[in-house]
Amino acid sequence: MGAVTVLKPCGPLIGDDAEQVKQRLAQAQRESLGRFVLDASGMPLLDSKGLEALGDVTEEMALSGNVLKLCGVNETIRQVLYLTGTESMFEYFEDVGSAVRSFL
Repeated sequence: MGAVTVLKPCGPLIGDDAEQVKQRLAQAQRESLGRFVLDASGMPLLDSKGLEALGDVTEEMALSGNVLKLCGVNETIRQVLYLTGTESMFEYFEDVGSAVRSFL
C-alpha cells in the first residue's frame, strides 16, 4: 500500500484560487492513485467556483472508483454542500488521522 497524500489549502476556496486547488487535486489524484485527503480545516468558506472545483475532481475520481475524502470541514462548508445537494459526493472524517486510516 502506498502513502496517502494530504492536501491542506489555506484560505477560502474561491475564484482563481479554486482553479489552482483543482489542478493540485488532479495532480495529487494522478500521483497517489486516488489515495489522498483534502484537509479543509484551513478553508473558512468556498464559493461556486470552489464547489465546482471539488465536484470536478470528485467526478474524475469516481471514474476510477475513488471518493474524495474530506476532513476538518466546518459548519459553513457543510451547509454549502448540503444546500447544493453535493454532500453525498464526499466521505467525511473528523481529522486527518481518521481520514488516512480509512485507507487501511
